[in-house]
Amino acid sequence: MKQTQWRIQAKKADFESIGAEFGISPVTARLIRNRNVIGRESINRYLNGKIDALYDPMLLPDMKKALLLLRQKIEEGKTIRIVGDYDIDGICSTYLLYRALCRVGARVDYEIPDRIKDGYGINTSIIQAAAEDGIDTILTCDNGISAIDQAKLAADLGITMIITDHHDIRQDESGNDLLPAALAIVNPKRRDSIYPYPEICGGMVAYKLVKGLYQLFSVPETEWEDLIEFAALATVGDVMKLQDENRIVVKEGLKHIARTQNIGLRKLMEKNNLNPARITAYHIGFVIGPCLNASGRLETAKLALSLLLSEDEGEADELAGKLKELNDIRKEMTVKNVELAADIVEREYADDWVLVVFLPECHESLAGIVAGRLRERFYKPALVLTQGEESVKGSGRSIESYHMFEALVEAQDLLLKFGGHPMAAGLSLVKENIEAFRRRLNEAAHKKLTPEDFIEKIWIDVPLPLEYITEPLIKEVSLLEPFGQGNEKPQFAQRNLFIRSVRVAGKNRNVVMLSLVTESGFMMEARWFGEGDKFMEEMGSCRHIDVIYYPEINEYNGRRTMQIILREYRFSA
Repeated sequence: MKQTQWRIQAKKADFESIGAEFGISPVTARLIRNRNVIGRESINRYLNGKIDALYDPMLLPDMKKALLLLRQKIEEGKTIRIVGDYDIDGICSTYLLYRALCRVGARVDYEIPDRIKDGYGINTSIIQAAAEDGIDTILTCDNGISAIDQAKLAADLGITMIITDHHDIRQDESGNDLLPAALAIVNPKRRDSIYPYPEICGGMVAYKLVKGLYQLFSVPETEWEDLIEFAALATVGDVMKLQDENRIVVKEGLKHIARTQNIGLRKLMEKNNLNPARITAYHIGFVIGPCLNASGRLETAKLALSLLLSEDEGEADELAGKLKELNDIRKEMTVKNVELAADIVEREYADDWVLVVFLPECHESLAGIVAGRLRERFYKPALVLTQGEESVKGSGRSIESYHMFEALVEAQDLLLKFGGHPMAAGLSLVKENIEAFRRRLNEAAHKKLTPEDFIEKIWIDVPLPLEYITEPLIKEVSLLEPFGQGNEKPQFAQRNLFIRSVRVAGKNRNVVMLSLVTESGFMMEARWFGEGDKFMEEMGSCRHIDVIYYPEINEYNGRRTMQIILREYRFSA
């Protein structure tokens, strides 16, 4: 099982001065610094940034070229086909571009690859189908940057190709980008890009293109602003870091979701018993996003896109119910495969630094989820391979110290196809290469990493005694929301708390309720959400505990009390 190490953030700044300038406590100033927000301008942007603080779309490479091409095609009445991807980022990207192109009068349709039949990204059959359908222009979103052969085929067939993507770009031996032969390639990861913040998702790239398109066709900017909720869904769903403009988009997007006019999104929240006014990034990442993704995993992503495009209450209600049902099935399948994969790791690969697990019976759409759970359980890079129709396919999820895309580049002679970024990747290979692939990755990891890299660091923002927790502080800390990847929920800590009482609650015995007392005699209620019986077994006769926690207000039966939610714990004698 994984090892953990508790560490205290030690980043320096004049917290008193920052607090005085921005009207916040030194504790909150320290939290902001711990999230690598440095300098007055950046702090102001972090605390107060609005939609007008987003970067100019024209800073993206080839954006002007893409927009002028699209305007020409629209004015000439040419047919445009959007080719998206089957995950939430691709679905939202396709939605944004389709809505916008329809708005400005384009002759447009869309295609989303089938995960099983087509695999990731645009392929030759999609290009050929477009040619047969008389399509003049293909516009990709959230894919296309690695479509070298496909772009050449499109050109040979007389199809104009415009690529919008955000994935990492392969380079040649001289370090130059290997780019498809498209007429415009809008990707913030290009070496020649001057875009200030390249870590945006495909939905954000599409959202920026929509702004430029609306400006060209004199569409009121408020209509572009109203689409921000879909850029927010894509950003959280694709696990982008909630920093810089990503944070602004999600913060503002959540406000729009609270009053969304999109029937499908409203119905999906309704089916999952979510209150739109209280939606957080957590709900996008763990409820809404998985429902949208489930369609592409188990059937077709066009179901999710149809839901978002629906303007009929009955149809939207039916589609939302279908997506929730698919997600429930997906969750059951995931649990089964995670346990199977974990058992294989413990029996056969316990000493491997990079986990490569072949689950031939696993639905290939679940490989990435299972890989993510293995990474969490063992804190090692994990790749889960499944048996596809023509080859073995797989998805990987990584840890901070392991650049998964670069690792695959070094093993590309064993692969048929691959793509991705530092923390996640997709690939295909022949079955006979699985063992060689596993060995190659592990041999390379031993040359670049150390055992220390596989000890998960749990970072504590501030060692804060429970006596210091107040309602105003809890309210102020909420200014840091939305929380998520790259803008994690703050973590405070205190040692040597006496456990005055403890009991397990919840229908599934998954809530531990504690009364904790400090050395000075201050008492506070605490909650741990997890396996209650396992907690009690670990506790045994111990009566003291060290905790990493997050404070919150508990409102129940008209009473407001402060409590802490335990994030990590260690028992002491």
